Amino acid sequence: MKKISVIFILPDLETGGAERIVTTIANHLSRDRFEPKILLLRKKGGYLNFLKKDVEIIDINTERIRHSLKPILGEIYRRKPDIVFSGFGEVNAYLSLFIKLFPRTKFIARETNVVTQHVTRKEIKFFYNFYNNYQKIIAQSDDMMTDLVDNFNIKKKKIVKINNPVDFDFIEDKMALSLKPECFKYNYKNVVAIGNLSSRKGFDNLLKVFSRLKNENILLHILGDGKDKEILHQTKELLGLKKVIFHGRQDNPYQYLKYADLFVLSSRYEGFPNVLLEAGACGTYSLANNCPGGINEIIQHNVNGEVANIENYDGFAQQIVKVLQNNYNRDAIRNSIKSRFSKNIILDKYEKVLLDLMK
Repeated sequence: MKKISVIFILPDLETGGAERIVTTIANHLSRDRFEPKILLLRKKGGYLNFLKKDVEIIDINTERIRHSLKPILGEIYRRKPDIVFSGFGEVNAYLSLFIKLFPRTKFIARETNVVTQHVTRKEIKFFYNFYNNYQKIIAQSDDMMTDLVDNFNIKKKKIVKINNPVDFDFIEDKMALSLKPECFKYNYKNVVAIGNLSSRKGFDNLLKVFSRLKNENILLHILGDGKDKEILHQTKELLGLKKVIFHGRQDNPYQYLKYADLFVLSSRYEGFPNVLLEAGACGTYSLANNCPGGINEIIQHNVNGEVANIENYDGFAQQIVKVLQNNYNRDAIRNSIKSRFSKNIILDKYEKVLLDLMK
């Protein structure tokens, strides 16, 4: 039986959500049926080390997404794959216009965010007029699905909802090597937040919440880097937040999640937040801002976490104190995630979509 050739497209394999998901899919697709390749705009990023050796990397060595279109189309024309799987919003949008040039190739877009919240540039929004050219569009959450149908006139039958997978084996291996971070002080509760230091992750709001908690024995550990780093550091100084620590990007964030008393998601919007899934996979209870992007599909109230409005700074601060006074069953938290989002459950859904396209 001829194997189905699939080319996945990403800007790079830096340690972000879309990169993790595509790496996981490419690694675990059945090799009896599929031949996966990954086309990268630039061959760099932490997930290169986790990619299986039999996944060919096509490096088009282009810095900017807008300059990548010609070499991407050239590779598709030359290689004639059965399926092109584009896993990054901006690339998806540009590519949609040219799908009809390749009648023998099936195209899938995996949307990464609630588009109306995330895409601000008019020229990119224009390309969404051609999104129905895709044979299938994968949305990670009900919020994303509704947004595509209501605001971009995408045909509902083209959209498949597949939540993000959690690789428990990978996380458990990382946790097995993890010692308690030295910065986790005795007699303090340790709250962890993880994400790119940009406006969408809402760390500015989280700092305002912690300005209400100065008298509590609570440390906030923020993991991540990004363009708002300096502003957030200045805000921390202005608010006099001595118990907030910025750790930068960490190769092993599970070390912090494993020993955290609470994980906080402060985002203004999400696609389907991997970090919320991973906190649960580490057995850590979560408090999440009530934002678009599948939060309420992940959180099972009082089991693996709860949801509140972070812009009510006083209310959110009180919620943190209240949560930290309780003990939660770490096994129940893990099982809540594992039973719904484990890698095998989700990857079966991806395989089904790919196989159905070829019928």
